[in-house]
Amino acid sequence: MATMYTFKKEERLCNKRLIDKLFHNGSSFLCYPFRVSWLVNPEPQPYPAQILFSVPKKRYKHAVDRNLVKRLMREAYRLHKQQHLYDILQQADKKIIISVGYVGKQIEPYLFIEKKMLRMLAQLSGELTAAIPVTAN
Repeated sequence: MATMYTFKKEERLCNKRLIDKLFHNGSSFLCYPFRVSWLVNPEPQPYPAQILFSVPKKRYKHAVDRNLVKRLMREAYRLHKQQHLYDILQQADKKIIISVGYVGKQIEPYLFIEKKMLRMLAQLSGELTAAIPVTAN
């Protein structure tokens, strides 16, 4: 990986088959304002994690509002994924797929979303270390 603070196309979860598998077989938890589903992916993928961000159309009727929330979530994830997620996954030599849905009732400011994203990544890495036995090298 060239730089730590990037968010490339290959890091986005686009494969419909994988998304379907994630929602049917994956583990999930709520870390307000996010609903997170994750699954260890045995298939090879270019990055330790592939992620999908979603904001419900039912709650946010205007596309500009949905896009704003997704942009804020992506930015917070991009800045913190390396130290809070990728390092753990690379140590365990595992790949995961993640879905982050926004369940908040209103559009929150960036600092709030960033703080909650850090908490969500910490909770996810906690669940990962519990689920994946880390092999000592």
